[in-house]
Amino acid sequence: MIRFVVRRLGMVVLMFSLVSMLIFGATQVLPGDVTTMVLGRFASEQAKEELRKELGLDRSLPVQYGTWLADFVRGDWGTSVSLRADIRQLTLQRLGNSAKLAVVGLLMFALPGIVLGLIAGLRRNTWIDHTLSIGSLAFIGLPEFVTGLVLMLLFAVKLHWLPASSGVPSDASVFAVLPKLILPGMTVALTSLAYVIRMTRASTVEVMTTDYLRTARLKGLPPHKVLFGHVLRNALLPTVTVIAVSIGWLVGGLIITESLFGYPGLGRLVLFAIQRRDLPLIQATTMIIVVINMLSNLAADIIYAYLNPQIRY
Repeated sequence: MIRFVVRRLGMVVLMFSLVSMLIFGATQVLPGDVTTMVLGRFASEQAKEELRKELGLDRSLPVQYGTWLADFVRGDWGTSVSLRADIRQLTLQRLGNSAKLAVVGLLMFALPGIVLGLIAGLRRNTWIDHTLSIGSLAFIGLPEFVTGLVLMLLFAVKLHWLPASSGVPSDASVFAVLPKLILPGMTVALTSLAYVIRMTRASTVEVMTTDYLRTARLKGLPPHKVLFGHVLRNALLPTVTVIAVSIGWLVGGLIITESLFGYPGLGRLVLFAIQRRDLPLIQATTMIIVVINMLSNLAADIIYAYLNPQIRY
């Protein structure tokens, strides 16, 4: 198991290096001039040249990349050229907000999705299975902004149960801002819930037809041991991947949902940085999202190896 984890960590380091090159290269070929975006069209050439020197854009690309990557690893992410604020502090603050929303969304779809998918798989071709399958298909087909608008109209406008806006202070705890997190959390959870239900159901149906499960029943094992020791343990393998990928998406990919509800998360900060052509902020925020996705996939690999020892080899 240790060798397996070490190999996966090596792959994470390699992918981190490759992705950092891609992110740095992508920011260099963005259309437009960053100095013009920051200073305006009527700025003098001298002012633009001074800004280029401040940002290090007057040096060669390999030097710029090496300096940027070394500073990022050390925790020195620079200063936002549009906000004139420390990028590390700003990004970590938004990351904390996204983590709160991710926790709420994950609690809404992970365990319920596994339970409902398991029930649908165990009750295959019954009215319960058909109802869950049709309902999950309906939610998968709905875009986030449509789901969010429907939930906002129902719970905020019609029933007045929940606030429509999700603007929260940066130092507030999850419990203090929980009412403002429910609607965006439900918006992102419904689509993910549908995926988890369908994935768990398909895996459960497949496991139910295997020879080792038939053997376990013939040996006289109690139903609860068959369910938790054989069915659930093997059916969770594909679902773990779906949930792990969803974690990275929940933290940094909720641009539409955060914009719809006015939530100050990391995805909305990325959108702001792109609109303002803020290269240091774009690089730092996208790298954080990449690191989170890598770590969530690493966690999925480790859980995979724990649930199925064959994966280690």
